[in-house]
Amino acid sequence: MSIFAIGDTHLSLNSDKPMNIFKGWDDYVERLTANWQAVVTPKDTVVVMGDISWAMSLSEAQKDFAFLNALPGQKIILKGNHDYWWNTRRKMEEYFTQNGFSTLHILHNNAFRVDDFSICGTRGWFYDDTQSEPEKVLLREVQRLKTSIDAGRALGGEPIVFLHYPPITLQQRCTPILDLLEQEKIKKCFYAHLHGGSAFASYRGMFQGTHFELLSGDYLKFCPKLIELTKS
Repeated sequence: MSIFAIGDTHLSLNSDKPMNIFKGWDDYVERLTANWQAVVTPKDTVVVMGDISWAMSLSEAQKDFAFLNALPGQKIILKGNHDYWWNTRRKMEEYFTQNGFSTLHILHNNAFRVDDFSICGTRGWFYDDTQSEPEKVLLREVQRLKTSIDAGRALGGEPIVFLHYPPITLQQRCTPILDLLEQEKIKKCFYAHLHGGSAFASYRGMFQGTHFELLSGDYLKFCPKLIELTKS
C-alpha cells in the first residue's frame, strides 16, 4: 500500500475548457490515465491536491468525478482555487455516495489514516489569491490546517501536509502557514498550483525543519508521484 499525490488535473470532460492551449498539456487526460494506471494499484491512495475540475457545480463535474473514481486506488481530494464546484463536506460526500463514487474522499477540516501516516491539509493561501479580505481568508486556512493536523494526530498517524497553494517560493513566504508547520514539527509538505514557467520559482527542499516539494500535474508530466516516507 503506497501513497501517491498529484495536483491540478484541471478536468473538463463535461465543459468547454480546453487545456491544450497551454504548452505541455496536449492529450493530458490520456497521458494522465496511462501514467496513473501504470503506477497506482487498487490498494494505493492518491492525494489529488486541488484544481480538480473546471466545473461550476457538483452535477457539472459528474463526468470528471466518474473519471477519477474509475482510476485505481482511493483518492483523497482537497480544494484548489479553481474548484468552483466545491461545497460543504456533507453535501459533497452525499453526492459521491448517491452517484457511487466510492473511491473519492474529501479532505476538509479532517484527516485520513494511511498505514503509519495521516493525510492532512487544506487549500492554503498565497500571494495570487483574488478573494477579498485576504487576511481573514489566510487566518481561516491556517485554522483549517491546524484542525486537520490535530485530527491526523488523533488518528495516531504521523501527519503529512498537502496544500494547493505553495506556502513558500523562491521569492515569497506565507509566514503564518510556515510557522504552523514548524510548530507542529511537520516533516513533509507537498503543494501544487504552479504551472509552466512559474515552477522555476518553486521552493523544493528544507525550510524550518520541513521538506517542501512541488507536485502540480504538468510539472509531474501527468504522472502521480510516489511519496517516499519514513516513519520516525
